[in-house]
Amino acid sequence: MRRGEVWVARLNPNQGAEVGKIRPVVVVPLTTQRRRGAEALRVPISARDRLLRECWAMAEQPRALDRNRIGEGPLTRLSAAEMDALEQALRAALGLADT
Repeated sequence: MRRGEVWVARLNPNQGAEVGKIRPVVVVPLTTQRRRGAEALRVPISARDRLLRECWAMAEQPRALDRNRIGEGPLTRLSAAEMDALEQALRAALGLADT
């Protein structure tokens, strides 16, 4: 696995407000559901290669994963612009954004 690659991870069982299901991840889970009001923490990832649908990286849901949760991949690799946007969103979610 390399920085910026998208892999499938098994995030179940989830608890409380955690994201669950089997879904693509890149440090943070990806979702196909667009959420209004969360745009500052969500980064659009276009469908390409083996990532079949447009997704949003959920920077507000970072997780540490055991290697056993990682499955199929890589599905694609994030572009430099997507990585920059994800890093900015992660900094904002973690309270590390420049003021």
